[in-house]
Amino acid sequence: MDIPRALLPPKDVTAGSKLLTLVGIVVVIAGLYFGRQVLIPLALAVVFAFLLTPIVGLVERCRLGRVPSVLVVLALSFALLAAVGWGVTNQLVEIIVLLPDYRANLHDKIEAIRAPRSSGLSKATATVNDLSKELSAASETAGNKKLNQDRGKEPIAVQVAAPPHSAAEYLRDFLGPLTGSLETAAIVVIFTLFVLVKREDLRNRLLRLAGSGQLTVMTQALDEASRRLGRYLLLQFAVNAGYGLLFGLGVYFIGIPHPLLWGVFGCLLRFVPYIGAPVAAAFPMGMALAVFPGWSQAALTFALFLLLELTIANLIEPWLYGSHTGVSSLAILVAAIFWGILWGPVGLILSTPLTVCLILMGRYIPQLNFLEILLGDEPVLSPQAHFYQRLLALDDEEARDIAEKYLKEKSIGDLYDSVLIPALGLAEKDRHMNVLDEIRTKFVYQSTRELIEELYEDSLASLEPDHPLVLARATEPESGSMVVCIPARDEADEIVGLMGMQLLRSAGHNANALPIASVSTMLDKAEQLHPEVICISALPPFAAVQAKSLCKQLRRRCPETKIFLGLWEYPGGVPKAQERVGSGCADMIGTSLSQMVLSFSSFLLPELKS
Repeated sequence: MDIPRALLPPKDVTAGSKLLTLVGIVVVIAGLYFGRQVLIPLALAVVFAFLLTPIVGLVERCRLGRVPSVLVVLALSFALLAAVGWGVTNQLVEIIVLLPDYRANLHDKIEAIRAPRSSGLSKATATVNDLSKELSAASETAGNKKLNQDRGKEPIAVQVAAPPHSAAEYLRDFLGPLTGSLETAAIVVIFTLFVLVKREDLRNRLLRLAGSGQLTVMTQALDEASRRLGRYLLLQFAVNAGYGLLFGLGVYFIGIPHPLLWGVFGCLLRFVPYIGAPVAAAFPMGMALAVFPGWSQAALTFALFLLLELTIANLIEPWLYGSHTGVSSLAILVAAIFWGILWGPVGLILSTPLTVCLILMGRYIPQLNFLEILLGDEPVLSPQAHFYQRLLALDDEEARDIAEKYLKEKSIGDLYDSVLIPALGLAEKDRHMNVLDEIRTKFVYQSTRELIEELYEDSLASLEPDHPLVLARATEPESGSMVVCIPARDEADEIVGLMGMQLLRSAGHNANALPIASVSTMLDKAEQLHPEVICISALPPFAAVQAKSLCKQLRRRCPETKIFLGLWEYPGGVPKAQERVGSGCADMIGTSLSQMVLSFSSFLLPELKS
């Protein structure tokens, strides 16, 4: 059955919306790049506001008021940052000054790891060095000729800048290169002060901007952003600060100079995903190689890095963050590269929080839903869609793996109701829309049939030979069945009937399932078996009409037999299914196999139990 073209969205509308979204993304990226001088301080201020809001709240409880509390917290925080920054700067300058003294140790280390002179690499290196010397000699000869030609010309006057004499000149020369950083720091302080003081006002303005019709959605988005992002930033800062403290103490006890510098580097660089921590460990390892004659201090530093990183990454962070942070591993890496290109080192540090914000926007803004799909760590496909997709790809092995993985946490009934039956429903929809060819249709049905038969055989293999289920497996339909499952329309209904038969037998009922055939043949076979209950298996979207007709024929031919109508996965549940087929069609109606088993166990006569 084909879907009317009038119900499909116009192609030009869909293409126009996609083009508009693409243009909007390009404009936003351009704005992020060209407006980075304002946006970077604003982003840093928001991060600092998330970190300092709990502390400001504690100070406000001392009845200091909002503004004095914010000023006190900001003064203490930035004073601490200034003190740490001053100490780090002094140690960094000291390393630069003493770097020539470490030349001998570095030369010995390089000589120790250099390849033997007889190796091919050494010969190639020597050849390259000789060629470089010849090129340098040729360049010097050409330069001398040029100098001889220019000797008769006037000399060029060179002005040498006089060294500064006053304190103001010294201060100007020292602070000149830092002017840009100091301006950014001042803007960050101002923004942070404003956000902390006016945070409720900013929230209300965002709600007003969204409009009164979006209050519920915006409230949920802001609450989740505040809770999720605030908790993540606070925990990440605490973990990285602890890592920097422990790394600095470890380096101190190993004996490497300037442990404060390496601890701060460890704290800051660990905000950079994946590569930050190894880079932070490489600096003190290089310092150890430069200062000490042996290799033991560098090896101890590397062991310290491994111990801290493995412990924090595998124990501390999963315990604090939970099973996931909401961002996929690939998205973290891509986001680090993207934000690093846009905003430089600050973008690397802020990449994960900014990506979390993008995921939240994708969750609550329909036009940006693709952001949550691309960046989030939630399963991209539901189990039923994933199972069906692998069957469409003619990959029954991975489809079987999906089912087995699902069974590790759920029961076989849940697998049937939540994965296999919805997957068959998707196949039925595609088949009636003429988008599923005959080869794939047969493959989907055959693979699902083999899977449920294999699962049932595995469940029987674990039972004793005299178990009722094992005996029922060998029972032929002609011996008399208390419950018979009949497919309503096609092979998909038959496969679901087989699932129902298995679950009914597991629940203690004597059940059998009839294969798909003509209506008269199935009715004759069911009448010959004299069942107490006939279960009609019907899978939407178009089996309801056939199931209703089958119900009426069964009612005429077997008036004493109870009829259970299973409209699997019917939209709206049992009430809508009852409304669709009418009240006098069947004795019981269900939309899942679990409802069927529960109905049989609750309402059938005691003699139905085997």
